[in-house]
Amino acid sequence: MIRVLLAEDQGMMRSALALLLGLEDDIEVVATVAGGDEVVAAALDTRPDIALLDVEMPGISGLEAAAGLRDRLPGCRVLILTTFGRPGYLRRAMEAGAAGFLVKDGPVEDLAAAIRRVLAGEKVIDPALAAAALSSGASPLTDRERDVLAAGADGATITDISRLLHLSESTVRNYLSAAIGKTGTRNRIEAARTARHHGWL
Repeated sequence: MIRVLLAEDQGMMRSALALLLGLEDDIEVVATVAGGDEVVAAALDTRPDIALLDVEMPGISGLEAAAGLRDRLPGCRVLILTTFGRPGYLRRAMEAGAAGFLVKDGPVEDLAAAIRRVLAGEKVIDPALAAAALSSGASPLTDRERDVLAAGADGATITDISRLLHLSESTVRNYLSAAIGKTGTRNRIEAARTARHHGWL
């Protein structure tokens, strides 16, 4: 049996996926979690072969959880399954050690087949998304620019961001200015929106 951990923040989607995958003769869902910050602990407890992770979840993202699994449980293969087919997410998933990246609009049979292929050592990537990722290029933002932009995306003040990230206010302004310039936008709200659209945040 292929042991699968499923991380999905939407309860109905999580239950439906667990039920559908459980109908496969060779797949057993051994754990389900709703938050990214629950993934590593659940994986260490249940030792799945495959972790099926959403990108956007409470706590930490599926991309961060994938990196945590790579470090703490390297034998567990990660398959990202997301609504958001953004090229930047694909690049970041591969950097975090994911073995596959699929969008949620495909049939469950394709997902089951992808789980088997990933377990066999293959990389499984949505073809349209792979082409988009190649044509869009890498994120222009540095890690610190991305951190600052993400911290301010919901309207936090410069002071709030500087406290959160332990940076001086002038340093925060410099990073925001650089991010605005690199995204070709007029302000940090537009910069965050553009970065999210491309999957850079």
